[in-house]
Amino acid sequence: MQIEQRLAELGIALPMQTADEKDYYGQKYGKMRPYYRSGEILFLSGHTAGMRDGKVLYPGVLGKDVSIEQGYEAARLTGLNCLAGIKEAIGDLDRVTGLIRSLNFVACAPGFTEPHLVASGLTDLFADVFGEEIGVGPRATIGVTSLADNYCFETWMTVAVR
Repeated sequence: MQIEQRLAELGIALPMQTADEKDYYGQKYGKMRPYYRSGEILFLSGHTAGMRDGKVLYPGVLGKDVSIEQGYEAARLTGLNCLAGIKEAIGDLDRVTGLIRSLNFVACAPGFTEPHLVASGLTDLFADVFGEEIGVGPRATIGVTSLADNYCFETWMTVAVR
């Protein structure tokens, strides 16, 4: 399947990637790379939904400031940013052969017990784009008290590539 064609069918445009700024990945969080490749394994650094006009998209914590539906959308936007990062790293999304894992962090108020519903925004996107065989992999979702810049969702992904 041609992933770029599939993205177009789904009406999905990936975030811009320029030489000066990586719109899909915030570079202000200290010394780190957006990704690292070792053979056929690609490791992505933590990705979020990003900012628009200098403001965090979907700030706050689930169960207090952010609804499950908004958190799901934040996770989906995070997935789009991950796709942009993967494309930059390997040049062609058709080279993705599987999702090894995603470790998801959801900023939650005490007592919030449904972070898995938020993380589904990311994993549903990957299933839609790549299909079940390639786009669905192991995942863990952890509720945390806060994330950098008040993001409500962040993920760390490992992807199999050729």
